[in-house]
Amino acid sequence: MTKIRRFVRFSTENFEGYGLLEGEGKIRAIEGDLSGDIHSDRWGETHLTDQWYDRDHDRVRVLPPCQPSKIVAVGLNYRDHAHELNLPEPEEPLIFLKPSSAVIGHEEAIIYPRMSHHVEYEGELGIVIGKLAKGIKAKDAFEYILGYTCVNDITARDLQKKDGQWTRAKSFDTFAAIGPCLAMGFSPDGLVIRSYLNGQLRQASSTNQLIFSPAFLVGFISQVMTLFPGDVISTGTPAGVGPMQPGDVVDVEIEGIGTLRNKVVAEQAEK
Repeated sequence: MTKIRRFVRFSTENFEGYGLLEGEGKIRAIEGDLSGDIHSDRWGETHLTDQWYDRDHDRVRVLPPCQPSKIVAVGLNYRDHAHELNLPEPEEPLIFLKPSSAVIGHEEAIIYPRMSHHVEYEGELGIVIGKLAKGIKAKDAFEYILGYTCVNDITARDLQKKDGQWTRAKSFDTFAAIGPCLAMGFSPDGLVIRSYLNGQLRQASSTNQLIFSPAFLVGFISQVMTLFPGDVISTGTPAGVGPMQPGDVVDVEIEGIGTLRNKVVAEQAEK
């Protein structure tokens, strides 16, 4: 069985980069460029160093695990969520985009915009692309998947209903929480996914409930648009989405990856 490896992107007073998460909060720094971008066709070459950091004692700030050019999100992709809404399962993936400007990391604040009065959490499994993918087949998709992460696909539900189009509702700054790590070395099938609001369980499901699998999604989306290294596919949310308010804390927990935690804060009034 392949060992699960978890990589974090982090910063301290004297370092910013990637590290391998080992044990309880111990990070072993990586030398080299792990982060792919649109100027490269794959993630960079790296090797482990002998430099260690303690996540709890070295003033470590955990950053988003990748820097995507875009987040491709999938709507209505869990059977339990479709049944909850009394909607038929889609025949093809329903995809939409979230901008890179929406990305925040673990323990960064979700800003509740003044423009909305109904903002909801959506815990999701995120696929991180490892090399440029265009027009590939689903059977080859795992060659292009670097690993997986947790995503909170935050949504201004009132604006989504008002606009019909989803762009405004999904695209506010801080509306794509990603982290806490990039996990690799395991299958995305049958993973337990849970979301908590202020410690209360609100979503509990399994990736076995996915209508379209991660491999299918990578192949399908790559027929539409080029996926670059570091891009994220947010695979949809299970049943149990609901509203959150300033002061709330949302945890998205996925088996094999960890827990993404973010607090909600009100947008400051204009000066």
